[in-house]
Parts: sequence; structure tokens; C-alpha cells
Amino acid sequence: MHTSLHRHGTDLPRPLIRDSWQRSLRSLPAPDAVVPPFIWDHRDLHDVRRAHPLAPILPVVERLLVVPSLDTGLLVAVGDEHGRLLWVEGDASARRHGESINFIEGTDWSESVVGTSAPGTALVLGGSVQVAGTEHFNPAVHSWSCTAVPVHDPDSGGILGIVDITGGPEAVGDNTMLLVQATVAAAEAQLRIERLERRAAATGRRRTARPPGPVTAPKPLYRDSLQVLGREVGLLHAAGRSLELSERHTEIMAMLALHPGGLSAESLTGMVYPDGTSLTSIRAEMVRLRRLLQKHAPTLVPESRPYRLPRPLLVDAAQVLSHLDRGAHRQALNIYRGEVLPRSEAPEVIVLRNRVGALLREALLTDAGPDALLAYLQLPEAADDDEAWRSALRVLPPRSPRRAAVVAHLEALGA
Repeated sequence: MHTSLHRHGTDLPRPLIRDSWQRSLRSLPAPDAVVPPFIWDHRDLHDVRRAHPLAPILPVVERLLVVPSLDTGLLVAVGDEHGRLLWVEGDASARRHGESINFIEGTDWSESVVGTSAPGTALVLGGSVQVAGTEHFNPAVHSWSCTAVPVHDPDSGGILGIVDITGGPEAVGDNTMLLVQATVAAAEAQLRIERLERRAAATGRRRTARPPGPVTAPKPLYRDSLQVLGREVGLLHAAGRSLELSERHTEIMAMLALHPGGLSAESLTGMVYPDGTSLTSIRAEMVRLRRLLQKHAPTLVPESRPYRLPRPLLVDAAQVLSHLDRGAHRQALNIYRGEVLPRSEAPEVIVLRNRVGALLREALLTDAGPDALLAYLQLPEAADDDEAWRSALRVLPPRSPRRAAVVAHLEALGA
């Protein structure tokens, strides 16, 4: 989903930039008051990077982007799924320049924290983004330009993080975009190889541990998935393609995915429409949805009587619940990117939104360690959660340098 950098013949901001600024103004103070905060100190960052699913792609990024970018004044960054920078490479002068705007490892460059920038905005939109000069929300970044491309999980299609090039005007443009996209494609291929090798090794161990039996077909490398966390509309991944759905179509697909046995027209209407809505509405919407999917995702066109999907569809919110059930708090948090369709008023979406948010919060406040809890506190919904911030203070070691930021936030809440 690459949007061209300029609108020909006009000085008006691109719609992508205008929309991002509007989001930034709703969640942030004045642009010149924005400072990217540190999330991890050096010791914590080492542990986070080692455990992150993007760790295997670093040799690919170094070979294809970092080495060619040395002595060019460009910085190459890899960020996690929340927009926090895990690795930043480049020549010494570029890195010193980056320090002046806190574009360094361990800082948060999500859109909700620093406003419009390629890394954060690419994660919000779920696609490739370029931001040039004064298009940045923060005036301190107006001398910089950047290109960012999300990295997707080879199984679920969910976003694992981003790869970004930041520098002067040469950091944007068609050639730069193609270069970063090619690097991400190679990185995703590397992740697929890693997964296949691990599965092959596990299969080999099982064969030596058990008597021979029926051969089970391997799971498909790609799984159709629907992203609804932290998004106003859903992003559907099917057969290696991505499609942004309308809010209503997202609600319908989510309900069908979560009820694989099928739903009657009456049940589906009650899940996505307020009381008293005619069945005519859901039937008309299903006609439009089928027409859309027939063109872009024909393997997922819903069947009728009852309405149901012809194959499984993985919903990221359901993944979070599954990880929480197994006590895998960090994995749940890695997937969770915000509330389920925060603007949706569909009755069952509201139920799902509240359930996922409440269970994640309860699990992290009860059992999580400092790193996971501090990562949770960076979510917009946790900004005013006094109890959660006090929990972080309790689990942090007495001499941790991160306590100061937690104490300052609690004082701001008290004020």
C-alpha cells in the first residue's frame, strides 16, 4: 500500500499526511512539545532484541541496507510492532545527528507518541509509507525524511515490526521505496525459511520418538488472517494479498471467523447491528461483501444458510486470548496493538473489545515482569491507568533508571 510522495499541481497535504496529523492532534500536545521517550535502557534492550521475532532478519537488513548506506548520511532502523526502535545503524555522523532528535535504539517512534513519521504511520496504516521534511508532525524532525515498510509474520500475516530508512531528501523517492520493500521481502523469506527449518527439526524429533504412523500434511505457511486490534477498520490478509475492509465488513468477517460453525441471518444481525434492525440490512451487506471478496479474496467468500466462511480465518484478537489462556503474556502483548475496532458500536465487537482489554490488563498486572508491564503502559488505553502505573513501580528494582519515568507519570496523573 505505497502512496506516492507528492500530489501533483498542489501544495495541499497528501490525504495520508492530513489524516495522520489529525490523529496526532487528537492524542498529542503541541507538535513542538513532542519528545520520543526512552522505553528500554541498554541492558533491557539487549534482552528484548534477543527475544524479538525480528532478530533473525538482522543479517538480511545489514547486507541489503546497512552496508550500502554507510557514508551516505542515512540511518537504517528496525522497529517492533509498536513502533519502538530495536536497532539503529548507520555511519557515525548520521548516528550523532539522529541522537539530536532521539532517533536511537530504545526509543518510541509510534504515531501515538511522536506524531506523523514513517515508522509509526506505517504501522497505523499497515503498509509502506514515506514522510518528507515538513510532513512530520514534530518541527524538530522537519529536516529529516524517511521511508518505512512493515514486516509481516509468515504464518498469521500480522505485523511484526518495520524496517526504516531515515536521512535527508534522498531517504524518500521511488528507488528508496523499492529498495526497502525488496529488503523486507527478503527478510520475510528468511523468516519463512527459519520457520520451515524449525518445523522440519521438530518433525524429525517426533519421528524418532514415536513409531511410524499416518503422515500428516504440513500446515500451510500462510494463514488467512484479519487484523482488528488498534485499527478503525480491519486489514484482511488472504493468499499473500492484503485488503482493507470497511468497518461493517470487518465486523461481519470477525463474527464469521469467530463462529466457524456458521451464523443465521438473525444471529449475525444481532451481533453487528443495534436492536430492531431489519434482516434486509445484513442481507444487502452480505451481497456487497461477497462481491468484494470474489474479486480480491475468492477463497473467503462466505457461504449461506447459515452464513459461514469456507475456510478458517485467524483473528488477531483471538490470538491474544489464546496466548493469555496459555500464560504467554509477552506473546499476547506482541500481537496486541490497541483496542478491537475502537470506534465500532457493533454489540458483539464491544463485548470482544472489553474482554480482550480486560483479560490482557489483568494478566499483565497479576503475573507479568517489568518489561512486559512497561510495554503495556505505552498503549494509549493505559495512559491514565493509575493502578497499572503503580504496579510497574512495585515490580521495578529499586535502582532501575526506569523508575523515574514511572514516578513522573504518576505525579502527572495526580496533578
